[in-house]
Amino acid sequence: MPPAPIFATLDPDRAFLERAPLLVRDFVTGLFPPSLQWLAGNLLAVVVIVLFFASLFALLTLAERKILGRIQNRPGPNRTGPAGLLQPLADAVKTLVKEDIVPRAADQVLHFLAPVVLVSLALMAFAVLPYGRHLVPVELDAAVLYFFAAGAATELAVFMAGWASRNKYSLLAAMRALAQLISYELPLLLSVVPVVMLAGTLSTTGIVAAQAGWTYGVIPHWHVLTPWGAAGFLLFFVSALAESNRSPFDLPEAESELIAGHLTEYSGFKYALFFMAEYFGMTALCGMGVTLFLGGWQAPCAFLEFIPSYAWFFAKLLLLLGVFMWIRGTLPRLRIDQLTRFAWKFLVPLALINLGTAAFWQLSAGWSGPALQLARWLVALALVAGPFTLLGRRLSAGVAPRTYRYAA
Repeated sequence: MPPAPIFATLDPDRAFLERAPLLVRDFVTGLFPPSLQWLAGNLLAVVVIVLFFASLFALLTLAERKILGRIQNRPGPNRTGPAGLLQPLADAVKTLVKEDIVPRAADQVLHFLAPVVLVSLALMAFAVLPYGRHLVPVELDAAVLYFFAAGAATELAVFMAGWASRNKYSLLAAMRALAQLISYELPLLLSVVPVVMLAGTLSTTGIVAAQAGWTYGVIPHWHVLTPWGAAGFLLFFVSALAESNRSPFDLPEAESELIAGHLTEYSGFKYALFFMAEYFGMTALCGMGVTLFLGGWQAPCAFLEFIPSYAWFFAKLLLLLGVFMWIRGTLPRLRIDQLTRFAWKFLVPLALINLGTAAFWQLSAGWSGPALQLARWLVALALVAGPFTLLGRRLSAGVAPRTYRYAA
């Protein structure tokens, strides 16, 4: 018999690359007395998360400007450093040395705290994401609840920024941003409920474990590959675009109406902190989307499991972030009435219907035989596609298709 492939003989739990982060952690914490090793381990996790995602933020800003440049047929940043790679460093130096101007009538304390609170809450969301088989900074039984609680608290920081600026434009923009965040918070949470219901846990590691395994070794058991999971993933993705203030939902910063939104009275490094928090929130939501619907750190095929689990997680994460950037260079900005109507009249009903679809999928799990399995898929697809078509036509009634007339 021919020898088995080398990756078939490797135990993923014992592969060196898989355990390399743990070996580094144990080495660093071993330099401290036993009574302080727990504190050193927690501080090391915090430092690694902050440094890694701060570096990723810098690279994402460069990648986004490069991608948008290509979409718009221009080169993008290409002067600072080789191929423009030092542009993020130049941007950081620029924001650090710029003067911090605070309006005389502004609330000095709240004006200072708003960006700090926003970044802090955005960073808290990274604590419960399972980055790999052994890479979970904080293991919580209610990790999903914690994640969305931390994300919802960022709305307070947005309102603090608008209120503390003592500027009518900033205050109006903050209120409009809150309306947007609250409107899309509901479909975002409703899209997650079916995952929690079928996985039977609020733990992120438990949800990833529920998606383990493959059919015939090549078809993963990811939630996105089911009718209710695909619908839930699309609902989650669209809601995440709005929650992270990304195009086409970047209304709080509409230059034609509200100048820079709740950031109008911010400058220098405080201004940069808001954008850092926006990218942190976008990255955290993409990480949660990977965890809930794309199998987390699970490999797409059984024969690829020899690749470290954290490599798969970050590959999926970067793929979703690339789609976010692609959409920004493709779709125009919505109006505020279109934004709210889309959330309440389309996404929320679809999310509720998808909850019923997931319940049917769970109750029909015992159906055996090819005929019953085919019927199960057809019913689930009908429950997903039917309401989508009907609600979409109702939403666009009297609005689309548009007829444009030009003067002779």
